[in-house]
Amino acid sequence: MSERVTGIGGIFIKARDAASLRDWYRTHLGLDIAAWGGAAFAWQTPDRHEPDGMSLFTIFDGDTQYFAPSTSPFMINFRVADLHALVASLRAEGCQVDDKIDESEYGKFGWVMDPEGNRIELWEPPRS
Repeated sequence: MSERVTGIGGIFIKARDAASLRDWYRTHLGLDIAAWGGAAFAWQTPDRHEPDGMSLFTIFDGDTQYFAPSTSPFMINFRVADLHALVASLRAEGCQVDDKIDESEYGKFGWVMDPEGNRIELWEPPRS
């Protein structure tokens, strides 16, 4: 079996009042919430001197359909080593995997539902 999850790419939550919640995180936890609705946390691997990755914390409006078909108020984005191989393995294991895979300059994205109905985003970062 190939390597699967390599880290957390992001944590996304829905809010009844996204603007107020963003302000709360900004004021009380000191997060630098950007205009796009979240904060990016840069990190680096031990063998590099410059940051080479990031994890996101993003607050979505409560009516977003981005988490659908899940009705959960959150979604976790996991970094993965090989999205296509992982999606194929998950399908073979009987998991509920979204047919769609998005590929862009931001990397490759796929989705799977866990047994409790939470949508999990899988992200293979672009090669640098």
